[in-house]
Amino acid sequence: MKYRTPAYSLFILALAISGCASVGNETLRAETETSVQGKLVEGKTTKSETKALFGTALKTAFTDGGLEMWTYEFSKVSADVVSFIPIVNLFGATASGKKKELVVLFDSTGVIKRYAMSESDVTQKTGIFNN
Repeated sequence: MKYRTPAYSLFILALAISGCASVGNETLRAETETSVQGKLVEGKTTKSETKALFGTALKTAFTDGGLEMWTYEFSKVSADVVSFIPIVNLFGATASGKKKELVVLFDSTGVIKRYAMSESDVTQKTGIFNN
């Protein structure tokens, strides 16, 4: 077995780390639909309790009826193998992973009326041929 230098090991570690990225609300990282069900209760949980659990929402909007809606998002993607091939990755590379989204609708008194948690696969494409 060949001896590998510490510099080689650091290079491999840096390559592995640089291939991953996460964006959004970190509190959603470990959440699932089931875990959110244990924290949010329709007709009971308030805006301030929701904010204490998940922080400030990424987006705030209002329905036509004037109800407030908060949206939280978290995405984690990793570069696919082709992204590490020099020159080739300029023409087309991809990163794939998971996106989590929590949407909370509050009634006129500031209590949760409805909410939905979803998790979906995402793919991000870059390069000349992926535009």
